Amino acid sequence: MRRRDCLGLLAALAWPAFGTAAESGPDRTLRIGLTPVILADQAAFLTRWAAYLEERCGVAVRFVARESYQPVLDLLLTQRVDAAWICGYPFVLHERDLSLLAVPSWADEPLYRSYLIRSRRLAPDIQGWHDLRDRVLAYSDPLSNSGWLVAQAQLSRAGLSAGDLRRSFFAHGHRNVAEAVAAGLAHAGSIDGYVWETMRLQGMGATDDTDVVWRSEEFGFPPLVTLRQPSHARVDALREALFAMPRNPEGRALLEALNLDGFVPGDASLFNSIRLQAMQIPDSGVQG
Repeated sequence: MRRRDCLGLLAALAWPAFGTAAESGPDRTLRIGLTPVILADQAAFLTRWAAYLEERCGVAVRFVARESYQPVLDLLLTQRVDAAWICGYPFVLHERDLSLLAVPSWADEPLYRSYLIRSRRLAPDIQGWHDLRDRVLAYSDPLSNSGWLVAQAQLSRAGLSAGDLRRSFFAHGHRNVAEAVAAGLAHAGSIDGYVWETMRLQGMGATDDTDVVWRSEEFGFPPLVTLRQPSHARVDALREALFAMPRNPEGRALLEALNLDGFVPGDASLFNSIRLQAMQIPDSGVQG
């Protein structure tokens, strides 16, 4: 089992919080927000990971999961969680308020790509973005780089506007994009390449019914972030616990379940390509 993201197709449904310790007050509990960028939605895995971090951080650890990006950002910006695993696009969008805590490493790099996938049954003729005229396209989330921002840039380069599509919709979760395309609800979908590859590695059926027809340039991997403010001891402990995971057998097992190598400090420059791309999209909210 690796990282699994939300399963529902409805936005803004609250997920439960997972942790191994009872609620013990805001000054004693480390809360980590999770978004659809994370595949690991199984309660057993999150409870196991929380227990691992709790032992090393010395405080109760709770994961607070939401089905779309905005609610998790709201939790972080209002200090109802201490850290959150978000996407690179909301990081550059709120860069003045956020600091990098850690960046996951996948295939030895803190990088990933966006994919365009097609339905094998419904649209085997789609070869790229220019073939999407009068087709149905599934996005992941309005605040997703790979699941929305990249698609806007590529559609523009292909000379297509939103009005040239037959229809588009947000599936609210990268796994949901793959499943929507596999089920024939969309001809194609814009998806996180790491998620699709992890689903394929796990033998999930949706990847058997979809083809990758385009891969983007590399982008900074979706990071864990905190508010830009004086660091707190429990957040410092979380950072060190994440960095040390590859050196511990249980930590390595958890990373394997996430299909990751580890976590690295990262740098804001990792997200320059997302920043530049967003600046080219009129309604991205990112300005030069």
